Amino acid sequence: MSGERPKTFLEFIEEKPNLKYFFTGGKGGVGKTIAAAGIAYYFASQGKKTLLASLNPVHSLSSIFEQELWGGEIKKVEGAEHLYAVEVEIDDIVARYKQQLSERLRWFLKWADIPVKADDFIEIAATNPAFEESAMFDKMIDIILEQRANFDVIVFDCAAVANAVRLLGLNKIYNLWLERMIKSRQEALSLRAKLSFRKDKVMEEIKKDPLMADLLNLRRRMDEARNFLNNPETTAFFFVTIPLALPISVVKRFIEMVKAFEIPIGGVFVNMVIPEEAMKVEKSEYMINKYKEQQHYMEIIKREMWPLVRAVIPLFPTEIVGIDMVAKVADAIVSWKPS
Repeated sequence: MSGERPKTFLEFIEEKPNLKYFFTGGKGGVGKTIAAAGIAYYFASQGKKTLLASLNPVHSLSSIFEQELWGGEIKKVEGAEHLYAVEVEIDDIVARYKQQLSERLRWFLKWADIPVKADDFIEIAATNPAFEESAMFDKMIDIILEQRANFDVIVFDCAAVANAVRLLGLNKIYNLWLERMIKSRQEALSLRAKLSFRKDKVMEEIKKDPLMADLLNLRRRMDEARNFLNNPETTAFFFVTIPLALPISVVKRFIEMVKAFEIPIGGVFVNMVIPEEAMKVEKSEYMINKYKEQQHYMEIIKREMWPLVRAVIPLFPTEIVGIDMVAKVADAIVSWKPS
C-alpha cells in the first residue's frame, strides 16, 4: 500500500467539484477543529461563502478565532471574508424532543387506555446519551437543509471519532427504525379501523394520526438527508490523526466502521508533524527523540494508510490561535505534496 501515491487535498477536491459538506473527526486532542478551520478558511479565501459548524459539545471555535462565536447563532468571522461560524447548541432541540415525546407518549397512553403518567418515562429517556446524539443529528440536518442554499460549503467539526461515526451513522439506523415504526403503526391503525367495521376508515385513521404524521415527516427529512450524506460527490469525512500509536489505531479501526455506514471517506490529515527543516537548528535531546519517534509512526502511516493521506500539517512553533495562524494551517493543507 505504501507504494501508491496519495492524492493531495487539492487533487481530491478538484476531482469532486460538487463537494459541499465536509466533516472532520478523530481521537480527542489530535486537532480536528484546527483541520476543520483550515478547510473552511481555504474555501472562504477562494471566494466561496463558507459555514464552519462545531458539533463538538466542547466547543473551541471561539478560542481559535479569538471571537465570541458561542450562542448557537451563525456569526461572521472577523478578518476572514466569506467565512461564517456557529457553535451548535442542542439545548433547544433537547427541550423540543422532550415536548414532542411528552405529547406522543400522553397521546399513546390515552389511546391505549393505560392509566400511567408519562413524565417519569420522559425524564428517563432524556438521560440516555443516545437522546442527545439524536438531538445533535437533527440539529446537523437542520443546518444542512436550512443553510444549503445560503452557503457554498459547509464544514462540520465533529466530536471524538466514535461520536462522529455514530452521529452520521444515525442516518442509516434512523431509516431502518422509521420503516419498522411506520409499518407497525399502519398495521395498528388498519386493525383499529377494521374493528370499527368501516373499510373507508382505514385511510382516514392513517391520515389524521399525529404519530404517523410525525413518522412520515421524519422519513421525508431522512430521505433528503441521505441524498447528500451518503453521496461521495457532495460529502466527505476526513479523519485527523497525529503520528502516535493510539490515534493511528483509532483511525484505522473507524475507517472500517465509516465504510459500514456508507459514509464517504475523504481521507486522512496527519497533524502536528515536526518538520525535517526544524531539526537542522534544533539541538534539544527531547525534540530530537520526539522527531525520531514521529518518523517511526510516519513509516507506519505510509505502510498502512498512505493512499488515504490528503495532507501532512506541520507542528507550528506557536499555538494555532487567530486568523493568521488558521491561514497558515489552510496553506499547509493545500500546499502539501507527498514525498
